Amino acid sequence: MKKVYSSRYDAPIIVLVRPQLAENIGMVARAMMNCGLSCLRLVTPREGPVSEKAVSASSGASVVLEEAQVFSTLPEALADVRFALSTTARLRDMTKPVMSPNPAVQKTARRILKGEKVAWIFGPERTGLENKDLMLSDGCVQIPLNPAHSSLNLSQAVLIMGYLWWSRSLKDQDLLVTGGAKAATKKELSLFLSALDARLEQAGYFAFPDKKERMQRNLHNIFERNNITSSELKTLYNILNIL
Repeated sequence: MKKVYSSRYDAPIIVLVRPQLAENIGMVARAMMNCGLSCLRLVTPREGPVSEKAVSASSGASVVLEEAQVFSTLPEALADVRFALSTTARLRDMTKPVMSPNPAVQKTARRILKGEKVAWIFGPERTGLENKDLMLSDGCVQIPLNPAHSSLNLSQAVLIMGYLWWSRSLKDQDLLVTGGAKAATKKELSLFLSALDARLEQAGYFAFPDKKERMQRNLHNIFERNNITSSELKTLYNILNIL
């Protein structure tokens, strides 16, 4: 069975803020690889992502560590992110939407399908995220566990969220790219839809000018809401050329 990984931004970015132990960074990479996640960002880690301890703890997921990015501040790590969720075990004295993991995954999926970059933020092992960190997120995620013992290891928290993401991908088949195929870019899809519109115009499909815009919108939605690949677009182009 071939391994399946997300392309870089068709899944949530995992951001670790001030991680203290290299072993935990490695175990997070392992959890990410288990769940098809590939983009790891670190904010002022005590040790670098490719330290000997981190690589050893990753159990073969060193590619995640090798491609990890390191930032000096959380705002820098989130500069290109449109939507961010913070995981926290404690409610803070601030107004933020709080959700459980499943709604958080659904919200993440909707954002990514719209072409937005989404980040999941995890705090330091000992203290968790500070208020200044939480202020930068659009909402908080709390994992419901035994109130008498609800603390999680950093990699456990990532694994729980990642597993729910992976499970959703397998169920819906809208965020999973297999066999090395690349998801079509927005530009590639736009060019195809323009070619499709032109061919349908020639064929007289848009016979009623007052309905053309709605017909195009409905047609485009068929393609835009599916994770179509570049190779699939090439097949559709070939079909257009012989019609």
